[in-house]
Amino acid sequence: MTAFDPTAFRAQFPSLESGIAHFDGPGGTQTPARVGEAVARTLTGPLSNRGGSVASEANAEAAVAAFRRAYADLLGCAPEGVVYGRSATQLTYDFSRHLSQGWGPGDEVVVTRLDHDSNVRPWVQAAERTGATVRWIDFDPATAEPDLSDLDAVVNPRTRLVAVGAASNLLGTRFPVRAVADRAHAVGALVYVDGVHHAAHAVVDVRELGADFYVCSPYKFLGPHCAVLAAAPALLETVVPDKLVPSTDAVPERFEFGTLPYETMAGATEAVEVLADLAPGGDGRRARLAAARLLLEEHETALRDRVEAGLAGLGGAVRVHSRAAERTPTLFMTFPGRRSTDVSRFLAERGVLAPAGSFYAYEAFARLAPDDTAGLRVGMAPYSSEEDVDRLLSGLADALRVREY
Repeated sequence: MTAFDPTAFRAQFPSLESGIAHFDGPGGTQTPARVGEAVARTLTGPLSNRGGSVASEANAEAAVAAFRRAYADLLGCAPEGVVYGRSATQLTYDFSRHLSQGWGPGDEVVVTRLDHDSNVRPWVQAAERTGATVRWIDFDPATAEPDLSDLDAVVNPRTRLVAVGAASNLLGTRFPVRAVADRAHAVGALVYVDGVHHAAHAVVDVRELGADFYVCSPYKFLGPHCAVLAAAPALLETVVPDKLVPSTDAVPERFEFGTLPYETMAGATEAVEVLADLAPGGDGRRARLAAARLLLEEHETALRDRVEAGLAGLGGAVRVHSRAAERTPTLFMTFPGRRSTDVSRFLAERGVLAPAGSFYAYEAFARLAPDDTAGLRVGMAPYSSEEDVDRLLSGLADALRVREY
């Protein structure tokens, strides 16, 4: 297998010339030049609405088709099951309305306390509108591990849908999606998976996960700001959205309202190509993407281990909440007696970006109940380097020695 060269990879990112050490990848990664070039190339065209009579129309058609093929390869699904969206939140709200149309009193929906609120509140609010009951899958705040001890009671014959996150954007915990999906399918429930943090750090196969619906966001893995939902085309055929009368009823287009942003789709496609090019050769793009992800996982995990070793040397001055056995290269921490926002600002003044907050993981943060109004999140990305990590650790050590800042 080709070795991953972090230095060569970093050279693709003009933004890294700023000198900032970016640990904000879980909120959105930096973008390679060729992704921006793909956006500009498509936007400046020629480009028109989709059709086939002239080159500008054909270019729009090609951008849509290439996008669907790219994300089919990335996620392990059919191109006809790839739905474009503005954001994962938008897609989840849309599908919460589509899928809850037949819910009523006596029905139940299951959500988890580990998830980003975009995979909690849309389902909770849909249940409130329809009179359905909400049930919760909890986690242990001491270990950040999900608690499935009462899974058979929580997911039961009254369950219509189970919404889970494949990985926590706050704590990095990888959720045992397949175990929950098997239980959900055994009682006839659908499974909606938030893969926004997961897709940035794992080989994704929606069928293997047991996901009926899987949503992710390309801007978390080098692409532009947009989102993708993957599902089996036959399942999408059973979902009937409200839509304009003249608009197509074909799947997946009937879920994409209005004119598509072809230039954004082209940028998102190019982000997939950037990842695939890390593992040249092989048997097609899907295989190359899987090989590339394994290379990046090794790189990012080594950096996470380096951070954790450095944090251990700071003793009780740092409390690391990311403790699950299976997790992404993302660490959430607080500082007893100090405000995380102050630590984050101290780092930023030294060119190290590690934001503080609860990062829309409303339920998870409340469950942790730290003695702070925020926590510091440190996430490794493909372009992260050992030098970045050392700057982070040095900055943290300095911050924790300073009494006032």
